[in-house]
Amino acid sequence: QVQLQESGPGLVKPSQTLSLTCTVSGGSITTNLYYWSWICQPPGKGLEWIGYIAYSGSTYYSPSLKSRTSISRDTSKNQFTLQLSSVTPEDTAVYYCARLGVVTVEYDYWGQGTQVTVSS
Repeated sequence: QVQLQESGPGLVKPSQTLSLTCTVSGGSITTNLYYWSWICQPPGKGLEWIGYIAYSGSTYYSPSLKSRTSISRDTSKNQFTLQLSSVTPEDTAVYYCARLGVVTVEYDYWGQGTQVTVSS
């Protein structure tokens, strides 16, 4: 059973960098044919895809967030990390990490989500 767990600060000041880590257990982030994703849900809005890091280490970002987003990984810890720079209150959201199957094109495992508030 694959499990994902987000961790990081719940409060970030405007203009700073939001940094979250997803720790994966029960499966390796280098396993073929999976993309490890970050998704957010602002209050009162739908899910928004941020980006993912592939099993190969390649990264793909939402065009609207690409200039501010970086996703990296630590294979020794089986973790991947999101960094979102120059945050504003509009980046306040619940942030999820999830696994996306390349063949199924479905998210089959999700973290529980973590609330991040951007406020001074």
